[in-house]
Amino acid sequence: MQTVCWLVLFVVLLIIEIVTMGLTTIWFAGGALAAFLAGVIGFGITVQVVVFLAVSVILLVVTRPIAVKYFNQERQKTNAEGLIGHTALVIEDINTLKAAGRVEVNGQEWSAKTDEPDGKIRKDTVVVIEGIQGVKLIVREKED
Repeated sequence: MQTVCWLVLFVVLLIIEIVTMGLTTIWFAGGALAAFLAGVIGFGITVQVVVFLAVSVILLVVTRPIAVKYFNQERQKTNAEGLIGHTALVIEDINTLKAAGRVEVNGQEWSAKTDEPDGKIRKDTVVVIEGIQGVKLIVREKED
């Protein structure tokens, strides 16, 4: 009876993986399949559980980094994430303490602030976008 439970668990986990495509249950499906095979060979429930846990953890640790590397190749940055590293022009003085300042990048205006110690950058300065916080770009003066 336990052997059939492992097979059912394998199928359920496989279906969840197919539906979500999130690389979340495939490792445990492999463990359930190995436990099913251990049950077919004739090992007891204790050995089956140990095989399930061991194979699941080994698959998770060994293959997940490789799978994530190859599956995330197609991931595209959002428009905002794509701005990081680009240059922009300050069109309104940036004063982080007063929450003022705007930049223009790719023809679009963005609110901006800086992490510079004085928190100020003058109008018409070229800046580099370092990050995004909420709807504001985090910028620093571009070095010559």
